[in-house]
Amino acid sequence: MDTNNSVTHVILTGGVGSRLWPLSRKSQPKQYLEIFEGKSLFEMTVDRNSHLANKVMVVGNVDNHHLSGNVMGKSQTVYINIVEATPRNTAAAIAFAAFASNPDDILIITPSDHIIDKIEDYDNAIDQAIQKAQEGFIVTFGIIPTKPETGYGYIESKGDRVISFREKPNETTAKEFIAKGNFLWNSGMFCFKASVLLEELKQFQPEVYEKSKIVWESSENGFLDLETSLEIPSISIDYAVMERSKKIKVVPASFVWSDLGSFESVYDYLVSKGHPIDKNGNMVIGCDKHTTFLGLKNTIFVYTATANLILQKENSQDVKDIYSALEKQNSELLN
Repeated sequence: MDTNNSVTHVILTGGVGSRLWPLSRKSQPKQYLEIFEGKSLFEMTVDRNSHLANKVMVVGNVDNHHLSGNVMGKSQTVYINIVEATPRNTAAAIAFAAFASNPDDILIITPSDHIIDKIEDYDNAIDQAIQKAQEGFIVTFGIIPTKPETGYGYIESKGDRVISFREKPNETTAKEFIAKGNFLWNSGMFCFKASVLLEELKQFQPEVYEKSKIVWESSENGFLDLETSLEIPSISIDYAVMERSKKIKVVPASFVWSDLGSFESVYDYLVSKGHPIDKNGNMVIGCDKHTTFLGLKNTIFVYTATANLILQKENSQDVKDIYSALEKQNSELLN
């Protein structure tokens, strides 16, 4: 890695993993579940990037920062801790990381809940992104798709040039994207100089910029104030900057990637690691008790101490509707 700038790995940990309920709860979101070969996704994210950066920064929230602290302590990793008082989406979270950095620092932004394989290809993609970031670009990572996935956003590209960002498509549109051959999955990973990101945010979303700056400057030991945080508009970095800036480049990446955002993707991952399924593709998660499926195919039985979920693999995206319904009831089952 040839760089004169300090490289900081920024880990975003704010999500609750609503599509993985009941495994994922507010008290133990999916990135902290140790069900992936005895490690959590958060721990795997820390390990994967440890040799690529000089510093580590964790942007978490007041409900889960102790969980990331436990993992960082286990791996004896020194890190900069930013604790949001309330979720304000990714534009604010990333702005806090940039304000906490030196202007010329290169930041590699990664969510804490992704699975990545083919690490050599991953390292190569990071190196390419750092080079482009040094030249003043904001870099996004586009994953070469393996199927017409409806759970991801897409990037339309030509070489390293972004033509457009697209919302999560329906199945017909996803198939059209794949057929065209120049669409990539939007990974939600970024790389840029801190100052470049802040300049673009200030230009396109001045209110997010100014109010995030006020919150950061009044922070104490990385803990952010609730009252002023609530004034920050809640907007994703995609809407705030990526879809509007002229400084965007994409690195088309061939590493194996999944955001494990649904039970279907968890199922596929666990099968690849030898997790048992029966002859009709049925799987049990979270329970060692003998379970028999009769007359069912591709069914996932998710067991926890307080709630069970039985679903068709193909209906995985609908789990978030169950989460939303429980949220409206203020249910204890989300905690």
